[in-house]
Formats: sequence, structure tokens, C-alpha cells
Amino acid sequence: MSERIPQRADVAAENKWKINDIYATDELWEEDFVKAQGFIDKIASYNGELCGSSEKLLEYLRLDDELTVLFDSLINYAQRKGDEDTRAAKYQDMCSRLEMLYVSIAGAASFVTPELLSISDETMERFYKEQPALELYRRSLDKIRRRREHFLSEKEEKIIALTGELLGVPENVFSMFNDADLKFPDALDKDGNAHQVTHESYIPLVQSEDRDLRKSAFESIYHTYKNFENTSAAMLSAQVKALVFAARARKYNSTLEAALDGNEVDTAVYRNLIDAVHENMDAMHRYVKLRKKALGVEELHAYDLYVPIVAGIEDNVPFETAKKEVYESLAPMGEEYRAIFKEGLENGWIDVLENEGKRSGAYSAGAKVHPFVLLNYKNTLNWEFTLAHEMGHAIHSYLSNKNQPTAYSDYVIFVAEVASTCNESLLMQYLLKNTTDKKRKAFLVNYFLEQFRTTLYRQTMFAEFELMINEKVERGESLTAENLREMYHQLNVDYYGEDLIVDEELDMEWARIPHFYYNYYVYQYATGFSAAIALSQRILNGGADAVRDYIGFLSGGCSKDPISLLRGAGVDMASKKPVEDALKLFRELLDDMEELLR
Repeated sequence: MSERIPQRADVAAENKWKINDIYATDELWEEDFVKAQGFIDKIASYNGELCGSSEKLLEYLRLDDELTVLFDSLINYAQRKGDEDTRAAKYQDMCSRLEMLYVSIAGAASFVTPELLSISDETMERFYKEQPALELYRRSLDKIRRRREHFLSEKEEKIIALTGELLGVPENVFSMFNDADLKFPDALDKDGNAHQVTHESYIPLVQSEDRDLRKSAFESIYHTYKNFENTSAAMLSAQVKALVFAARARKYNSTLEAALDGNEVDTAVYRNLIDAVHENMDAMHRYVKLRKKALGVEELHAYDLYVPIVAGIEDNVPFETAKKEVYESLAPMGEEYRAIFKEGLENGWIDVLENEGKRSGAYSAGAKVHPFVLLNYKNTLNWEFTLAHEMGHAIHSYLSNKNQPTAYSDYVIFVAEVASTCNESLLMQYLLKNTTDKKRKAFLVNYFLEQFRTTLYRQTMFAEFELMINEKVERGESLTAENLREMYHQLNVDYYGEDLIVDEELDMEWARIPHFYYNYYVYQYATGFSAAIALSQRILNGGADAVRDYIGFLSGGCSKDPISLLRGAGVDMASKKPVEDALKLFRELLDDMEELLR
């Protein structure tokens, strides 16, 4: 029997994040919650004042900054505590109360956007001259005012604000179902030994050289989801319907346009990504064929996709080793960057190990006090790269918070995956450079190939699926378990080609992907990966200037639109070129892998 997952109380303090850096006690959180409730009346007092007075406008914007900082602490404490053990009713209640408070505050502030939109351009320019301190907010005000056609009257905005909590229900229900309630049967290895299957143990299990164990874990996961296929379809359908409602209420042509407009990204970027990947689908089919041949199997199944194709290499990376190697790999970034990384390791930024009830996966939350990184670390190369990835996010948040005023400190989602994936790319190139053993090098090249498969190809497949289900609902069609399975099956056939047996279990994968509840998030993994490959090459080859440009990007928050920020770092994401260049490297890695396997 494999080792069981510990309870939260049994995890050593050095492996837990220092959540008390936000609030020392729950009682202090409650005091600030009461303080936040007081902002409802404060905000309401400015109703009718913003369009007539530059002084009142400046006062309100500063009040909004104050509330942003307060909510940052309230949200991060409640959510991080809740994620430590998703079964804890107390922190579920805190999060629920915060959501209700946020809706109330949004309702109280429903007058703000209509008033800002009613101010003429001439009057706004006069306001800037009367109150020079307003210049700080010019970009944030311009972002609102450029979207005039998508905002409604004050009464309509108030109604929209009241729907906020309802529109978040599908994601909340999925999270409770997926993280707190869903349990999977143990997987059995070739000797009949049982292995606990959780969200976090699944990938290590399907990376096992024991094919019986891989298949058993695969079936444990997807047979369980199949038992709840109608519930899963209903949750996902509700999510898409919520997005369609919000997009139409805001007078957008589509949910895609609505989601990307908030980040100032053209929908062509999304469609260009899918087109570029489709134009290079033959490279993925070539990789699948190579994997099948290297594994020596008559049939390649989905549970064979994660096992390393180079046998006999120990995939054991303890957390201490991972910390050291990631730190060394970041040497090209300079000592300032590495000092921040070290600060995170040594001063309670990271919650390292899985425990019963803990939220699955990994993330970084960029709190003002310092970032918080959730891991469920297993001693594998994959989790070493996850450490590099999430600390990339954390350092991005740290630098943006440090260098930008509150109004611009929170970078937009489009650039979020660049910093994380750049760290991963630097780590891979460090490991390859410092490996002399041919077999080990082949193992690492395979891992790099897998990053392309799972991050560029697979996330683009997810993005295409997300676009398909949204467009289906926008056409007035329903989402059912049956048609979701059919759509997902065909995408797997298209992306992986004839050398992969697309098992019927894989048709249920859509039901376990939390990112389908994140409103067109997944495509940014693929675009971010492409940008990161280009930037990591520039950092390795460009010296101090490239590092300076990159640190400038990380420190930029949302002070410019994301395409401009990335151009400043040295990559143009408005074109197909970064994606095409990344896929060119993928082909070169395939050449290397074929040569190494000879």
C-alpha cells in the first residue's frame, strides 16, 4: 500500500506558507471585514459628484485604491486559508461573505462608470489641469472610457452588479465537487498493490513504467468522471451560459470578444494561435509516432502519453534539490532576480506538500504583503518545473507590486504565463547544458518535447474546445454530456493523429479541467509559452540589455497594454511569429530526439 496523504496538522511548519503575515488571527480579519463594509456608504456618497468636480474624482480614485489594498488582504487570507483545507466550513463562509460584500460594493459603485463616461473629453482635460495628481489615473480612466459602447445606464449597471455572485456559482460548484467531494478508487499495479489516486498523484502514476498501473489510474480517474457526466455537463453548460449572458448584456459580439477586450487583446491573437498550431499539426503527429516506436507498443493509448520514453532514468527530485537547481538556472537573470527567488524560499511564500482536503494543483497569488505559492510537491522533475513556474508568477507579482502604484500593480492575464514559462525554459536549458550522460539528455529532451505537447499543443486544443462550446451556446444549441464527449473525441483525433488510440475514457477529460471555468484563460498558456521561449533565448544570448528589458516588463504591471509591454521585452505577440518560431524549435528537438534514440 502506498503512503497515505497527511492531515494539515501533521505537515511541518517549514513546509507551510506564512499566512499570518496577512493577519495574525481570524479576529483581525473580521475587524477589517467590518471596515470594508463601511466602504459601501463611503462610495455611495460620491454618487453624482464625479462628473462635476476634479477634486471629488481624485478623492474617489484614491478611496478606490484604499479599498483595493484592503480587499487584497481580506481575499488572500480567506482564500488561502480555505485552500489549505477545502472542507473547512469557516473559511468557505468567509469567502462567501466576501463575495456578497463585493457584490454590495459593486452595486454601490454602479454609478461610477456611467458618470465617468458622461464626462466630455474637453472636461476631462480640464480636470487633469486642475488636479495634476489625476494624471496618475489617466491610463485607467482611458481604459474605461474607450469601452463606452459596452457600459450601460446606472440602473442597468446596478442590476449587472447584482448578478455577480450568481455568475460565479458554476465555478464555485465545480471547485467543491472536484476538490472536496470527488474521490477516486485506488489504482492497482502489476503486482496487485494499491496506490491512492488523487488529483496530485495522478500524473506521477501515469508516468510510471508499470503499464498496468498507468492504465488502472487512467480508468480510476475517468470512470469516476463518467459516473457524473450529466452533472459535469450541467456545470459546464451553466458556466458558458453565464458568459453568454454577460457578453450580450455588455453588447459584445461574442464571449471571446468580451473576454479578450478586458485585457486589450484582439480576438485575432486567439484565432492566429489555433491556425498556427493547425498548420503545424504534422509535427505533433510525428512526435506521437516517435513515442509509439520508442515505447515499443503495438497500440499507443492516452495513458502512455506521460511515461518517459527513455527508460531506466530515475525521476526523483527532492524539494531541496529542486530549490538548488532552479536557483542556479536563474543565474542569467542576475542577482537581483535570484535574491527575490531566495526570499520566497526562505520566508514563507510557499505551501509545499499535499494534505487531505488541500486544493489540488499549483498556483501563485500575488498578495501585497508578498506572494503566496501553493504546491502539492511530489519528488519528480515535473514538480521541479512547477516550482520554477509558480515562482516566475510570484516574482512577476512582487516586482509589479513594488514598482507600480496600486492602480497598475495587477498585471493582466495575457502576460501572466510569460514570466512563469520563461523560468521553465531557463531551467530546461540549464539542465541540458549540465548533463553529459546521453541517456539523461534524451530524458530531458523528451521532457522538453512534452512541454511543447502539453503547453502549446494541448492548451491550444483546450482553447479550441472552449471556443467551440461557447460558439455552440451562442448559436442557441445545448451542451450535453454526449455532444461534449463527441467534440472532445474529435479534437483528440485531430491533434494526436492516427498513431494514438483515443480511448473512450479520454472523451471525459473535459470534465476535469478547471480552466474551462476561467473564461478563455487557457490560450494564454500557449501564447505565453511561445513568448517565453523567445525571451529566454534573448536573455541567454543578449546579456545585460535583454535582462534589463525583461525586468522592465516584469515591473510594468498593467501600466501599458500587454502587447506593448511584451514588445518592450523583445517579442511581438500580435503576429504568428512567436508561435511559429516555437514550433520550429519543437521540430528541431524532434530531430535531436531521433538522433539520441539511435
